[in-house]
Amino acid sequence: MCSVTRPVAIFVMATFCSVSLAAAPLRVCSDPNNLPFSNDQQQGFENRIASLIAKDLGMQLTYFWFPQREAFFKKTLDAGVCDVVMGVPSGFDNTANTRPYYRSSYVFITRHDRNLHISSLDDPRLRKLRIGVHVLGEQNDSLPPVHALISRGIVHNLVGFSIFGTLNEKNPPADLIKAVEDKKIDVAIAWGPLAGYFSRTLSPKLDITPLLEDPANPQLPFHFDIGIGVRENDAALKASLDAELMRRHKEIEEILQQFGVPQLPNTNQIARSSED
Repeated sequence: MCSVTRPVAIFVMATFCSVSLAAAPLRVCSDPNNLPFSNDQQQGFENRIASLIAKDLGMQLTYFWFPQREAFFKKTLDAGVCDVVMGVPSGFDNTANTRPYYRSSYVFITRHDRNLHISSLDDPRLRKLRIGVHVLGEQNDSLPPVHALISRGIVHNLVGFSIFGTLNEKNPPADLIKAVEDKKIDVAIAWGPLAGYFSRTLSPKLDITPLLEDPANPQLPFHFDIGIGVRENDAALKASLDAELMRRHKEIEEILQQFGVPQLPNTNQIARSSED
């Protein structure tokens, strides 16, 4: 039994935990249409990272595909059809989370040839420009950028784009970024990995500027550490994953760069830097 209570113990016991897990498959629950994160052809960066980890641990990677919408965790991880969910924000209540393997933020997206250089929610131009944002169906105000803009009375010039789209629509989050290119909107605010990935092949070039905070509401989060989610009682699996994320951090960093993921120093990097 791999019971881990201290960070040091994680690394001391990592080899033992890995061996005990090697005979089992690494069962991952993932969205089949959610690039750049994942799809059922395993083309996303979360797929690449999961494959890297499974190979190292000598485990067979298997997927249970399920759209990442309402009740996702209840119908997947909690239901026991998988053991791992990639890309879970640190502090998420429904899972036990590994150490983060990247940190990103919401970003402003504008056409480079327009020279807008927007970097603040308090930029007065935002009251007149057409602003595209991702929305979540009936929970439109749940995303931080939407909440921040509405709290400033910026409502009538908002243009909502469904982050989910329809079940048959390929890469629905891309519509928001493409709308900037097509001048249907003047500026978009999106989660960094979506912006970085879908803007890579667009022309003209798009400017991507991190949105790190809301000065009017400092508690509203705009950047997040991202790790892997497991069930609370899967201490052995979590220990093995933590060790792998440390061991393969350079390879993971390269994967994220290949997918254009805008990155900030995560809490582990900040902690190491302060100790040096």
